[in-house]
Amino acid sequence: MRPGDVLDPLVVPVTRTLIVAGAIAARDYQDVHHDAERAREKGSPDIFMNILTTNGLVGRYITDRFGPRAVLRAVSIRLGAPNYPGDTMTLTGTVTEVDGATVRVRVVGANGLGHHVTGTVTVDVPGDGPTGAPGDGPADVPDGAPREASR
Repeated sequence: MRPGDVLDPLVVPVTRTLIVAGAIAARDYQDVHHDAERAREKGSPDIFMNILTTNGLVGRYITDRFGPRAVLRAVSIRLGAPNYPGDTMTLTGTVTEVDGATVRVRVVGANGLGHHVTGTVTVDVPGDGPTGAPGDGPADVPDGAPREASR
């Protein structure tokens, strides 16, 4: 793995259930994340995803690509265009730095309105560090051993 490597994308259907379940799981009871009528009263066309759900999806994206032993060390994201029900968000990533077992990845999550999330994730990949193609999983999984598949 080296700077410039591009990770396989993750396509996330943005459903009403995902938005509401993510808000509830994060204990974010703001009405704009579960009540369409209240969201419209506040100027939004519909409910929209909260930042904690987005943060979780970014984390999932990285750990799915680097394998079950990957450890997130830092996640720095910024929201842009809202994720509304019925849209699709596609997460993409580009390796920007590799230092031993530590990898920094630039992440973008785009939907039909533009960039929903942009940011940087720092991940440690235990063992000999990241090797092979992005998505191969951790370097210390023996040949023939099962690897966690990307979703």
